[in-house]
Amino acid sequence: MPSLIYKFLPPRIVSAEKSPALILLHGRGADENDLLGLAPELDERLMLFSVRAPFQFPFGGFTWFDLDEQGNADPAMFMESYNRLFTFLDGIAAKHAPDPKLEMAPKATKVFLMGFSMGTIMAYAMALTQPERFAGVVAQSGFVREIPGIELKWNALENCPFVITHGTQDTVIPVNWARKTRDMFAAKGNADVVYKEYPMGHQISDASLADVTQWLAERI
Repeated sequence: MPSLIYKFLPPRIVSAEKSPALILLHGRGADENDLLGLAPELDERLMLFSVRAPFQFPFGGFTWFDLDEQGNADPAMFMESYNRLFTFLDGIAAKHAPDPKLEMAPKATKVFLMGFSMGTIMAYAMALTQPERFAGVVAQSGFVREIPGIELKWNALENCPFVITHGTQDTVIPVNWARKTRDMFAAKGNADVVYKEYPMGHQISDASLADVTQWLAERI
């Protein structure tokens, strides 16, 4: 399976311990450069891997999957992106393993996911199916999308916390979708979930980024 294109930023501060990793997953129509703009605000101990979605989006940029007129995800594209993300994760773990300052074997150090919009949907799919591989998830302006053939491990999330941020004025993914996801966690799961809404649209605001940054720093 072909590797995904990504950009890597090393940690700005390297301690004697292995550096935690943050995997950045952009939204539809963006690319691997999009979320890297957040880097100066993120914890200096993090090494960043910003991943490009595998499919061209007809209106520019890239997408993780297509949507039909009813808003349903193309299941084949979804599964290809899902599988390629885990192949990517395995690949970068092996690539950086020889350098003790950059080692990120999933059982040896902390690996966090940060998504935005469609990238958040992919982050949820990864963390809810293999929660043991992740130290936490930043879920921005997205929701849990259940796909046939993917079993979500709602009761195995005790070591995989989530922070969910969403704009009350979001017209792309309405806030009710995020509230539904919050309620799914409360009803089905055992994860530590922080849920916050902000007076913003489909975006990351200074306030939401500050809360996310603090949440990450407390868990590194």
